[in-house]
Amino acid sequence: MIKIGIINVSDRASAGIYEDIPGKAIVATLNEYLLSQWEPVYKVIPDEQALISQTLVEMADEAGCCLIVTCGGTGPAPRDVTPEATEAICHKMMPGFGELMRQVSLQYVPTAILSRQTAGIRGKSLIINLPGKPSAIRQCLDAVFPAVPYCIDLIGGPFLETNPDIIKAFRPKS
Repeated sequence: MIKIGIINVSDRASAGIYEDIPGKAIVATLNEYLLSQWEPVYKVIPDEQALISQTLVEMADEAGCCLIVTCGGTGPAPRDVTPEATEAICHKMMPGFGELMRQVSLQYVPTAILSRQTAGIRGKSLIINLPGKPSAIRQCLDAVFPAVPYCIDLIGGPFLETNPDIIKAFRPKS
């Protein structure tokens, strides 16, 4: 079974102060995108850099998630440390993901320039940091997901089949 990690990085959601809507939005979006059978490895954790890094390592190295999607902690506030936690454990950074997500988000809000979304690779796992707002999550995933299955192919992960009526994965013709 294909495993995909989903991490909502939020002090308030992890404390039960509010509902984990962003994490559920990621699951719903991936269910629309993917025809491949997959199972979520799901966590809601506070904005603590060491805990974020530890959770990413566990999902990549122990659970074997080919894709790990985080939401939250990408802004400029002092407790927004998801990109730092991601960079600390990745072997390669993939800056094009963040560049495209910011470009798309700027079409909706001028404050998208404040976002620090990024992506990186750890072993056979692609890690993507998304913002925490559900509408922004969908906008960003719609922008970058066409490249995700091929990236996972290139790093030795499983073949992800997408629903072409929802999102078309790009794979170069052999």
